[in-house]
Amino acid sequence: MSEAQLGLLTATPIIIVFAGALRAMGVLSTVATVSAILLSVAIAVVLFTTQ
Repeated sequence: MSEAQLGLLTATPIIIVFAGALRAMGVLSTVATVSAILLSVAIAVVLFTTQ
């Protein structure tokens, strides 16, 4: 596993937790939270498989 893949495995859960925290604080709507989570996972999958 390369350093880039390790970084993706580290950063993606952090982004998901951060989006959830922002939703809990009322900063993000549910749609924005789901969009942020789905897009971050999709981007991580694409980058992980192309590294």
